[in-house]
Amino acid sequence: MNDQAHEALLSPSLQHPFGTDEVGRDIFTRTFYGLQLDFALIFLAVPLSLIIGCTLGMLRVLNRGLGELGQRIIDIILGFPSIILGLSVVAITGPGFTALFIAIVIAGVPAFGRLTRSSLLTLEHRDYIQAAKGFGVSRLRLITRHYLPNSSGPLLAQLTISLISAVILEASLSVVGLGIQPPTPSLGGLISTGLRYVYAQLGYVIGPALVFVVLAAALNLIADGLSERNSR
Repeated sequence: MNDQAHEALLSPSLQHPFGTDEVGRDIFTRTFYGLQLDFALIFLAVPLSLIIGCTLGMLRVLNRGLGELGQRIIDIILGFPSIILGLSVVAITGPGFTALFIAIVIAGVPAFGRLTRSSLLTLEHRDYIQAAKGFGVSRLRLITRHYLPNSSGPLLAQLTISLISAVILEASLSVVGLGIQPPTPSLGGLISTGLRYVYAQLGYVIGPALVFVVLAAALNLIADGLSERNSR
């Protein structure tokens, strides 16, 4: 215990690149453990958002009435900013991984749903779609063979953008103490705790914040590259 107290809030060094926290733990190690947890969260939640959003966007192919219902669901979700959605979910389920997961899934659905519906409306008047309908191609086959493949480029770019949004949402909720709960580390949680000790150990905030910025910038570059590729 004395050794931990002696090593608490040490400044960044070669041994501890981001310094140590209030109980002497290495912040660099905890930052990258938290990064793994964030990756597990966003790479599970965002693809699920894509699946749900695409399903809602494609309901029009199956039935016009279902399509309108799907659009109304998307409009309702769009009426709430992602942070408000997150706070609402936390109020129901309590803070933690599950609340963040549900919030990210729900917040990501509208972008995928609207993009899928937009692609659908653009494609449904194309000659090859009309020809396929004329030959009696089933609606499910139209979706799997024509609509989704021709929408894959924009959806992939949106997937990357949604990953960025998910990271920001996780950090926003964790910073106010409503995300991943201590002692389990996350980028947002480390930044939140580090703010309490910013005058004693500046690396406590700067280290995790720098990793967060690099992650967001990398995902943004990937999204820009995919968008440029799709526009060609």
